[in-house]
Amino acid sequence: MSRPRIVIVGAGFAGYRAARTLARTTRGRAHITLLNPTDYFLYLPLLPQVAAGVLEPRRVTVSLSDTLPDVRLVLGEADRVDLDGRTLHYTGPEGDGGTLAYDRLVLAAGSVNKLLPIPGVAEYAHGFRGLPEALYLRDHVTRQVELAAAADDPKTCAARCTFVVVGAGYTGTEVAAHGQMFTDAQVRRHPLRQGMRPRWMLLDVAPRVLPEMDEKLSTTADRVLRQRGVDVRMGTSVQEATPDGVVLTDGEFVETRTLVWCVGVRPDPLVESLGLPLEKGRLLVDPHLQVPGRPELFACGDVAAVPDLDKPGSYTTMTAQHAWRHGKVAAENVAASLGLGGARKPYRHRDLGFVVDLGGAKAAANPLGVPLAGVPAGAVTRGYHLAAMPGNRVRVAADWLLDAVLPRQAVQLGLVRSWSVPLDTSSPELARVPGGPEQRQEASARSGPGAAVAADTYDGGTGAGSLQGRAGDEPAKGHPGSGATQHQPGSGTAQRRSEEQLAKGRPGAEPPRNWPADEPAKGPLGGGSAKGQPGGSGEPSRNPPGGESARNQPGGESAKNQPGAEPAKGQPGGEPARSQPGGEPAKNQPGGEPAKNQPGGEPAKNQPGREGSENQPGPDPEPPPDQPPPGPGTAPGPVKRSDVVPDDSAKGDS
Repeated sequence: MSRPRIVIVGAGFAGYRAARTLARTTRGRAHITLLNPTDYFLYLPLLPQVAAGVLEPRRVTVSLSDTLPDVRLVLGEADRVDLDGRTLHYTGPEGDGGTLAYDRLVLAAGSVNKLLPIPGVAEYAHGFRGLPEALYLRDHVTRQVELAAAADDPKTCAARCTFVVVGAGYTGTEVAAHGQMFTDAQVRRHPLRQGMRPRWMLLDVAPRVLPEMDEKLSTTADRVLRQRGVDVRMGTSVQEATPDGVVLTDGEFVETRTLVWCVGVRPDPLVESLGLPLEKGRLLVDPHLQVPGRPELFACGDVAAVPDLDKPGSYTTMTAQHAWRHGKVAAENVAASLGLGGARKPYRHRDLGFVVDLGGAKAAANPLGVPLAGVPAGAVTRGYHLAAMPGNRVRVAADWLLDAVLPRQAVQLGLVRSWSVPLDTSSPELARVPGGPEQRQEASARSGPGAAVAADTYDGGTGAGSLQGRAGDEPAKGHPGSGATQHQPGSGTAQRRSEEQLAKGRPGAEPPRNWPADEPAKGPLGGGSAKGQPGGSGEPSRNPPGGESARNQPGGESAKNQPGAEPAKGQPGGEPARSQPGGEPAKNQPGGEPAKNQPGGEPAKNQPGREGSENQPGPDPEPPPDQPPPGPGTAPGPVKRSDVVPDDSAKGDS
């Protein structure tokens, strides 16, 4: 009898624990496959220490192959799940696709950055969900301090040394606390102008820091941050982000070059493509972490809405503690469903407390409900992390010891560029790379708050594409004027998931109207593509692969002047053209009516001033007053849109 096939999607806290538990439970009696974009498990709670130069990047990663020897690792990102056929389709790191068949499927895809419809945030902010983002932030902060130390203008120096963190939860609080210590240590070696020091701001609409924790711990964290010099502002958030700074909700404009987005997370959009019941973007499961009506499908971690049996009517929160425990229970129930383990059991948990590392010897912790602060809290916090890590404990402890006795190395490695880590991405664990075989000229990084210029954001793979201006580029996602993704043959790695699925995970009652699969916009820039352009949604486009073939394309109805088609009027065997002997005079010939595209005639259907034909990029809007009208001496180029209005269909709060 063949061994059952178990596929696990994601190697975060839930997926890694599920794979390890299944390998130990089944003992070789099942084929276990783990699908993950990277070959490591990331211990996310220590990521702020990587950004602050306390830990080296590899210290917070654990090799999947070394620690899961009985599990087959497949590198790739899940694209689509065929529930009826029990197959999973994925895209590999080099763009090649593949399919995995399963008898049991465990979805543990995790979460991605939570975006809010705030102008400029997607362009000028960076998240903090993956190792590439932490590496970028460390380089970026180091560069800003070094540039500020060399600046002659006090205003420029102050802007470069102002760092804004949005979100006062676990991640944002730790980033601000460690960041302030990191920059203070730098300016001791690279002094700024007299009387100036780095300024870190922590913003949140919540009434206090760490609102999800006990009030005593929140007070402790707030006191440590303020004593360290962090500008903590509760009840305040970002109203708009610009290249030169941010506009706060209280009306103040803060000049800065750094905007770190730690507002929160949302479930991976993969689960929305399943067409199964959801609870705030999470897949509904029973207490056994099994999807009702699908005995072969399990879900755990951030993508699963697991009933909280201790609080009827509510669901477990999206935390690492729950995800780690979810993985173990899901694995045991999967083995039980295959007859390879004991009886099924529901998920129950007991709160063990929380820990927040504030840098140095400072921390806030409440192990088993006992509130701690200062050195005791710091010792408990680091002891907990060492116990929870599945590997690298000695290396992590050694780095902590070295950091206590030696100064940190503040250098720019330049391994991750701004355009490699966009905020709007479905894969925060991966840094984007140029996706096409052709060489692309790399644009220099912009000086705005941690963002890239439009040309710097181009990539054929996942994540936010370029804003506009290149043929085949993907418009910026979720912003006014964005359109359907244009897939060019051979232009790079395949999309992880359609942008329609990413749109569904955004805040708001319904997806914006300018996303694929919605009604196409009438113009070429604002919304869906024109009927004849690649990437159009709704009905298949007339001329791209997979749609109805255009009349002059291979496989379509032949044009009248092409071989094998009806002879054109001016070709041998056809009706004489109007300008040929024996035919009616052409409209632009002497004695004939003026042609439609000639002076004095009606404009042709595909010329400016006339409604566009079906295979043209829609009607051209009238140029603005400062742009000359098209004419014989005007080179063709993009026309500024005057009819694009901002899309406010998605609303949320921070």
